[in-house]
Amino acid sequence: MPTSFLEIVELPDGRIELRRAEDEGSLVTLDFSEDAKVFLQGQHVEVAKAMLSVGVQMAGRLVEGDFNTDESARVLH
Repeated sequence: MPTSFLEIVELPDGRIELRRAEDEGSLVTLDFSEDAKVFLQGQHVEVAKAMLSVGVQMAGRLVEGDFNTDESARVLH
């Protein structure tokens, strides 16, 4: 993916998107349930920002070849 500025946008329907600043297309969309929003006490946007920030950092590490891709360690919780 070419280098560009990324922005995090909260859509009118409450979904949160990561997209290129110059494009309306979504790269990643997060959709918190109402239960999750209540649990997070309205801080779901801050949680989304943290999640997307870590994701972008990990993607950068993958591109640079600085990430362990051992398939045996792929346990999702």
